[in-house]
Amino acid sequence: MNGQLLSGNHAAALAATLAGRANRTGRGFVSGVYPITPSTECMELLCNQEIEKGHVVRVESEHSAMAVCIGGAASGSRTFTTSSSNGIAYMAENLVAAALLRLPVVMVAANRTLGPPWNIWADHGDTLMLRDAGWMQFYCADNQELVDTVLCAYRLAEDARVLLPAMVCQEAFVLSHTAMATSLPTQEQVDRFLPALDLPGRLGRTPKVLGGLTSSHATEVHRAQHHEAMGRVWEVYREAQDSFEEIFGRRPADPVVPYRADDADVLVVSMGTIAATVERAVDEARAKGIRLGALRVRTFRPFPAGQIAAVLRGHARVAVIDRNVSLGFGGVLWGEARGLADPGAVVQGYMIGLGGGDVRPEHVLAIAADAGARSVAGAPVLMEAGT
Repeated sequence: MNGQLLSGNHAAALAATLAGRANRTGRGFVSGVYPITPSTECMELLCNQEIEKGHVVRVESEHSAMAVCIGGAASGSRTFTTSSSNGIAYMAENLVAAALLRLPVVMVAANRTLGPPWNIWADHGDTLMLRDAGWMQFYCADNQELVDTVLCAYRLAEDARVLLPAMVCQEAFVLSHTAMATSLPTQEQVDRFLPALDLPGRLGRTPKVLGGLTSSHATEVHRAQHHEAMGRVWEVYREAQDSFEEIFGRRPADPVVPYRADDADVLVVSMGTIAATVERAVDEARAKGIRLGALRVRTFRPFPAGQIAAVLRGHARVAVIDRNVSLGFGGVLWGEARGLADPGAVVQGYMIGLGGGDVRPEHVLAIAADAGARSVAGAPVLMEAGT
């Protein structure tokens, strides 16, 4: 392992480089890139890497960047791109196409607020708006997890039992531009972990139709197969965890990560970097004799409903924190998790840190106190965080 001080953008680019080089005995590596803050530094570093049998293609838009990845993946290349916010919105048509074509594209998304009004700071809304698009989605808590998740994303996406694209999400500036001590694996290790991609039905010299018009029944069958592939992700991920630990000496985190949760009177559920703040608040509360616990949701698609329900079991007060808002409804994570607690449990939603507001332990403790005092859940609460 090679320990370095890396920003999230640079960590993601170097992980993608290692993965791309690992496919040099296959059909190589292709990346389509177009700049947008705060993901630009990732593609800038990627453009400067020497990748055997690799091509980083600079295009005129995010839509075209994903089109390059679609073409590369369809021909059997290992593919990568990165984008953010309105750039993700612009490539949405091709994001859906990549998923429905069952192509194992990996994208690092720097979660940023959608505009207007224009804001370049952290918000999960840009990727969560595509939660039903057929991509796997992983939300990272630090830069080391970002590296590890990019590598695991390729292992999952390219497995014949899955064959789905993957979004690896890092929060704008909180991770993308923050340098942390990060261990990079060697190329030999990545070669062992990521075998050369052998994509079934890849394009080549034999003419094939890709994405043609089909019948209603064929679409029903296709969607059923896609849904079933999502259901197989957990089994493949456990295998990837075992292999990763054997090769790299550390184990990637589970889809859900509880923290001092067993005896908690109030359990705080969150996703992304806010989870680290929640864990700090839990420690502060425990030092005062308050039984607070936490649950970090790391994998949003496929949604780990069973794993979340197992942790929520026995907890009468649950606070769900979202760094996003589904306008007219509430937080997206709260919306999907609120039905997983025990009957009669209070599951209260809170939206905070929208547009990059600084979420601090005192905010988490205030949320926990509010949830603990409720006898019934109310409408989701949109709170203002510090800047």
